[in-house]
Amino acid sequence: MSTQKKKALSVFSLMMMNIALIASLRGLPTMAEEGLSIVFFLIFATIVFLIPVSFVSAELATGWPKEGGIYVWVKEALGERWGFTVIWTEWLQNMIFYPTALAATAGILAFGFSPALSENRLYTVVVVVVVYWLATLINLRGLKTSSIFTNVGIIAGLAIPGSLLIIAGLYWVISGQDLAIPLAFSNFVPDLSNFNSLVFLTGVFLFFSGMEVSAVHAQEVKNPKKDYPKAIFLSSIVIVSLFILGSLAIAFIIPQAEISLTSGIMEAYDKIFTILGFHWIVPILGILVAVGLVASVLAWIAGPSKGILVAAKHGNLPPFFRKTNKNDVQINILLIQGIVVTLISMVILFMPTVSSSFWILTALAAQLYLTVYVLMFISAIVLKYKKPHVERPYSVPGGKPGMWIVAGIGLLAAIFALSLGFFPPEQLQTGSVWFFEGFLIIGLILVIGIPQIIYTFRKESWLHSKKDTKK
Repeated sequence: MSTQKKKALSVFSLMMMNIALIASLRGLPTMAEEGLSIVFFLIFATIVFLIPVSFVSAELATGWPKEGGIYVWVKEALGERWGFTVIWTEWLQNMIFYPTALAATAGILAFGFSPALSENRLYTVVVVVVVYWLATLINLRGLKTSSIFTNVGIIAGLAIPGSLLIIAGLYWVISGQDLAIPLAFSNFVPDLSNFNSLVFLTGVFLFFSGMEVSAVHAQEVKNPKKDYPKAIFLSSIVIVSLFILGSLAIAFIIPQAEISLTSGIMEAYDKIFTILGFHWIVPILGILVAVGLVASVLAWIAGPSKGILVAAKHGNLPPFFRKTNKNDVQINILLIQGIVVTLISMVILFMPTVSSSFWILTALAAQLYLTVYVLMFISAIVLKYKKPHVERPYSVPGGKPGMWIVAGIGLLAAIFALSLGFFPPEQLQTGSVWFFEGFLIIGLILVIGIPQIIYTFRKESWLHSKKDTKK
């Protein structure tokens, strides 16, 4: 069984999984809102966030390549309570993330038959719920099956439409079309004095999140200590290139005030291919992009929920959470996850627009995930001192000082972006400021507080129970 697991994923599959986890086209409209200055923000986020996350997670995953990922890392550094807290927070964060990813899917699909539906809240909720449960059913068939869907989905739904979007943007500039933003060097420098414009940086950080999630699959590649870091570095190159070129393509074609956070990419396709006389291709591209977004959700469903399974096996949750099916998939956890995602999706019905609901869920998901990264960076530093003799085939360059610098930069960046998330962006209607702030604060308290209560009142019988057999 162990040998089969190690051969379940190739470097290519793991690289594609990393790309699926991060490089979704859904984030490009949000980035395009910042115009040319998004290049500054993306480079900034790459230096202070993506690189530290990649380096630190590579060291931790190769030093502790056993099942559990970030749960094991934080547990080894800060103890069982915080290990359970971090995997619980990551798990709940993903349940908030899924509706945002699938809301984008709904908006994109709408362009195939009725573009007006892209801002219809009821339609969006129906698509989110139906597609999420279909993705869950695919995951229940096991990692090999879901990875096949992920690979095909990323090639068809990310590589093809992403390349066409970049080519369209280049054509728009070279052919002399009117640019939605002036192509001036001064516009690459953001107005750092305008605090509200910085709020979108929180969303950018969220779109860069996830590089460590594939660590739960470290045992399922042939050589985790060599292949995992290789997959991280290759995927990082692809991700950063796509984000910069893709977001600029949308910014050049669509005026900022008209960009929809859920369907902005389709607005760009619609405009340029109508001019070129190939409007018939727009619905096809919509289907392909939607497939890519679903592939991204497929990759996310398998990761954090597996970490929760490991935490359950360690006695932090009732035996009910340890139930797996014949494909060794955590069936009860995925079913609970599906129910919670369905309930969270209802938030879309109570916000002024689909774009505003997209942002408020993105802001909460970002803050939760940034909390996870705060604990991960702290753990990486602690483990340098607490577990110095653990073999790390890949280590952050520079030893302990290097870890302090890399993890320290990532830690400060995560705290900074987390604080920004409490401010509503001036570009969007987010309803009452009291609702916005209350939603975020209560959400954070509930998600982080619940695992503390569960851990405090956990029972000894949860660890020794035999009720973790396959269904």
